[in-house]
Amino acid sequence: MSYQRKLINYTVACVNVFADTFHMSVKESYRYLRDYKGIEFLKEFYEEEHLLSFDNVVEDLRALCRRNGGTI
Repeated sequence: MSYQRKLINYTVACVNVFADTFHMSVKESYRYLRDYKGIEFLKEFYEEEHLLSFDNVVEDLRALCRRNGGTI
């Protein structure tokens, strides 16, 4: 599997887990993560983040989005 495909699959999984964790739709989750730089973070730090549990990644995303103006 190519690096690009792995990154896409991982990003999709993170968006879905974030949605489940905070009881929102996948669409709402994607928009929130996009607007508050979570998607960008996943792309930039894929090599480090994909080694962590999804619980840790969700907490990283939550903290990052809050620093960028998010309210979750």
